Amino acid sequence: MLDLLLPQRCVVCGAGGVQLCAPCALGLPRISPPLCARCGAPTAWPVRRCRDCSGRRIAFAQARAAVEYDDAVRAVIGAWKERGLRRLAETAVSLVLEVVPAPDAAVVTFVPSDPDRGLRRGHHPPRRLAQDLAAQWALPCESLLARRGTAKRQRGLSRAERRRNVAGAFVAARAPASAAVVDDVFTSGATVNAAASALRKAGARRIEIVTFARVVR
Repeated sequence: MLDLLLPQRCVVCGAGGVQLCAPCALGLPRISPPLCARCGAPTAWPVRRCRDCSGRRIAFAQARAAVEYDDAVRAVIGAWKERGLRRLAETAVSLVLEVVPAPDAAVVTFVPSDPDRGLRRGHHPPRRLAQDLAAQWALPCESLLARRGTAKRQRGLSRAERRRNVAGAFVAARAPASAAVVDDVFTSGATVNAAASALRKAGARRIEIVTFARVVR
């Protein structure tokens, strides 16, 4: 009945019938090797560290993402997060499972949302993504991280400003020896690195990052 009252349209091309049509789903740019072994950035050949992460202190062992953050992926994420089209989470899950190997981790966790934005949206996409991926990987999903206060939005900040903005933004009361941290987008890596740092301080020895999308420079 809802589909009759509010006909669905593809969030990318506008075609009627579904939230994301098959051609647009197939056209989302998968991230494939060669990659940086550390941060997961696409590279001309396999490297242990790339220019994006070389020389930086990073708390996670490796990061992997399913798709490159282009205009189509931006439309999908915007509709999923801000317009509440929650079925798009199924697309994100299927693409991560298609592209990203299962992490070598004991637990799956997620980057917690800012309380104000979480209340406004009425849902938490990274948590949903983490829960569904954990079920597919036969791993437990646990809420290990909490935010300390409210940080400024990362959008529009430089890479250095992003790192400063989220430094110390998360705390973990406990952590297993290994964990996979799930988020929706890897932009500069500042947010997931801050989350990984909190888990390391709580006792974790190895952290892997898994995101749906990644900004490719």
